[in-house]
Amino acid sequence: MDNKNEGNISAINQALDNATGKFHFRTFLTAGMGFFTDAYDLFIIGTVLAILPMIGWHLTKTEIALIGSVSLIAAVVGALVFGRLLDYLGRKAIYGLELVLLVIGAVGSAFLSFKNPWVLMGWRFLLGVGIGGDYATSSVIMAEYSNIKTRGKYVGSILSMQSIGLVVSSLLALAFLLNTKIIPLGDAWKLMLAVGAIPPAIVIYYRRKMPEPPRYSVAKGRAAEASKDLKSYTGIDVAVSKNKEEVNAPWYTLFKDRKFLITLIGTAGAWFLMDWAFYGNSIMASRIFATIITQTGLSGLIISTEYSAIVFIGFALPGYWLATFTLDKLGRKPIQMTGFVMLAVTYGILALFPVLDTPSFVVEFIAVYGISYFFMMFGPNVTTFVYPPEVFPATTRGFGTGISAAGAKTGAFIGTFVDVFIIATGLSALMTVLAVLSIAALIITILCLPEPKGRAMEEISREKEYTKTIN
Repeated sequence: MDNKNEGNISAINQALDNATGKFHFRTFLTAGMGFFTDAYDLFIIGTVLAILPMIGWHLTKTEIALIGSVSLIAAVVGALVFGRLLDYLGRKAIYGLELVLLVIGAVGSAFLSFKNPWVLMGWRFLLGVGIGGDYATSSVIMAEYSNIKTRGKYVGSILSMQSIGLVVSSLLALAFLLNTKIIPLGDAWKLMLAVGAIPPAIVIYYRRKMPEPPRYSVAKGRAAEASKDLKSYTGIDVAVSKNKEEVNAPWYTLFKDRKFLITLIGTAGAWFLMDWAFYGNSIMASRIFATIITQTGLSGLIISTEYSAIVFIGFALPGYWLATFTLDKLGRKPIQMTGFVMLAVTYGILALFPVLDTPSFVVEFIAVYGISYFFMMFGPNVTTFVYPPEVFPATTRGFGTGISAAGAKTGAFIGTFVDVFIIATGLSALMTVLAVLSIAALIITILCLPEPKGRAMEEISREKEYTKTIN
């Protein structure tokens, strides 16, 4: 194996590492709109699940759990398949197709004409495959166009579009619930789901028009193509030689190389534990808030939706963007560790003081619960997304990111499904579980993850060790 990395690969990568331009913002908008939709679709289902029994759907506890979580287990499939295809076929070949699946799944869910929970699950499964594909593709695309100084900000910004999706989902749900005389609940839940198809439909065209990221092309030995696409998309002109180089790191390198395997355990493991807490909490928000309100039925759902909006707007949204704009200054690892510590503390408080989840302590409960959301966002929710595309070589970056995202959505599925049953025994039991998971995630972060701040992706991922000259 040739350890020299001088030539076309170095020239293309260094040009992007030092580049600035409008193309960064253009890439962010194209990729970020998918994550607005991902968050909207995944969290609006919590309100829909509260509505369905009110309009005559007779759902068992298992069916409720599956409708709420099936898109998450489907996202595992989407992340693995799209992540592998991203490296095997190339970024351009598949980017945008994940949104096609997302749109079809959202529309199918919205226009369901009969009360069959299993058909609804089927459409939600298809939507979930698209969501998983988006997790595997968009962060990689953004990372490969970013420079060293602002890579964290741009990749983090994509995920932080979730904050807009969270806010819109809660406010739109509230608008429908407060106007049932104009739009009956029987139509409102369908419209809530249908809205999720609009943003991805807008950006499918722009994703399909994006060229192959030059970092990937040059790593595959196609320097001339990389140079041409670099100039057409960014305006940067880099001359390349006829020397043939490629990064020889196939998919199994992630498991064969001990350092990569440890890193993969860190990216997938921490994300798994974080998503258990995040998605279980968010999709179950209406049920969690039901423990501190006395009203039932539609009035109770309206109040719990209002509380969700307060938490999303007052705590989650600022947490997302504070993390995004400090990643390149404070570093990924310190922010992730701080977040997990504070999650363990806030969940621990809610577990040890069950009096807080009673109607007499609404303000106190929302304050502690909201702080947990702030440090989820100014912490592992953003950093676990940013980490994977930075720490694996270009030729297996998609699969490494896909495996990490699949780990995350496995945790999200388990959390959403199992939390339905845990919360039945009391909110303190759920918060105890989440506190323990946060401590475990902190340990994994400390032991398994490097600090990518201020370092080229090719350095972090040790591409030099896997670069060879083609004869």
